[in-house]
Amino acid sequence: MSENRHGIDDLLTLMAVLRDPEQGCPWDLKQDWDSIVPHTLEEAYEVADAIERRAWGELPGELGDLLFQVVYYSQFASEEERFDFHDVVHTLTAKMVRRHPHVFPDGTLASRRPPGVSAEQVETRQVNSRWESLKAEERVERAEADAGVSVLDDVPRTLPALSRAAKLSKRAARVGFDWPDATGVIAKIREELDEVEQALAEGNRRHAAEEVGDLLFAVTNLARTLKADPEQCLRDTNAKFERRFRHVERALAERGMTTRDVDLDTMERHWQEAKRLESSVSPISAEPTEPSSGGDRP
Repeated sequence: MSENRHGIDDLLTLMAVLRDPEQGCPWDLKQDWDSIVPHTLEEAYEVADAIERRAWGELPGELGDLLFQVVYYSQFASEEERFDFHDVVHTLTAKMVRRHPHVFPDGTLASRRPPGVSAEQVETRQVNSRWESLKAEERVERAEADAGVSVLDDVPRTLPALSRAAKLSKRAARVGFDWPDATGVIAKIREELDEVEQALAEGNRRHAAEEVGDLLFAVTNLARTLKADPEQCLRDTNAKFERRFRHVERALAERGMTTRDVDLDTMERHWQEAKRLESSVSPISAEPTEPSSGGDRP
């Protein structure tokens, strides 16, 4: 391993130079809190994409791009004398130690569980319950001076709509605003679909679009009830659609044709062929995987 590898201090120096009024980069000097946010979201998606593609060779670079966003915001804050990168690291470490009393029993980074108690022996349900309790306490502490505190506070508005819908409904469910089981959610989905059809029958496309939003929210609740991440569910379906449609295009290309040369029935035949091929090589698991739930767990 090279002895000239850059460290975090080098990265912080790099950012400080990029933002230097005399020696810095014109583009970087023009950036502010708001202008960087779209880049942050894009970099996060690129990390997720690299992981889904198992593009391990690309992942260090993508993670670096995401880390660079944190360094960017820390530089803005340092320039405004609000906080700096080291405050970010300290705040994160202290919070994680506090939220993991089953790992750091004395509330310090140096403390450990008694010898002989493995991670497998720690009751997962108790860990999750304690985690949610600690987060709730933190939200109350942050909002002590705010008379308008809500269980929906701090659900980021910049999340993808499906992910935010899942988080909003999950927060409401914690205080009892939820269906008792999946049957109630399915009934709600049917109700919302009926309202979409009614709006379309009335020729009211704007109302129909509103009802489609309600339908999507209800479907998101069904995914949550199944302990599935709705965003990941749709990402998986997007990938499945893309695979199958590309199969249709390839099958037509082998015959010297494109989608413009054939009718829907022909494309549907190749689509069904793609489905049969997939089902013959990749059986579907009966059990959904537990969602990572973003910021709700480490």
